[in-house]
Amino acid sequence: MSDKLSFDPEKVILTEFKMLKGKVDTPEFFNSKSIKNFTVDNSLTLSFNIEKGLAKAVYSIDIESDSENLNQSESKGSFHFVFIYLIDNLDVLAVVDKNQRISLDPFLANALASITYSTSRGILMMKLQGTALKNFILPIINPSKLIAKS
Repeated sequence: MSDKLSFDPEKVILTEFKMLKGKVDTPEFFNSKSIKNFTVDNSLTLSFNIEKGLAKAVYSIDIESDSENLNQSESKGSFHFVFIYLIDNLDVLAVVDKNQRISLDPFLANALASITYSTSRGILMMKLQGTALKNFILPIINPSKLIAKS
């Protein structure tokens, strides 16, 4: 990719957000003070419509409390978010090769993962207030690890 056409974060616009799933299940007699830790399983999937300059980021997360056997069963949360981005020069940053594989600018991938993950952190903090998972905060990570995982 040409240096003069490099990634510019100001050309990325978050145009739409949807929470497709958001629930917390807590047993009736659950003692949230006994939570010692949380188990997290999450994933990020990126897809693109290059002709329209759109990128879609799908972020899913499952959270489970770890009460070290002090509760009979654990509190669980499951969330599924979709973010739609408009990228002014996506046709330059995401190039389709002859095998129909996308060669994606690494700075764009990192930015999409970072924005999606950090925005999800804030949404989760708000959605988990008043629940048994209220003390869960999505940890700060290297977004490259989230991309590599997916």
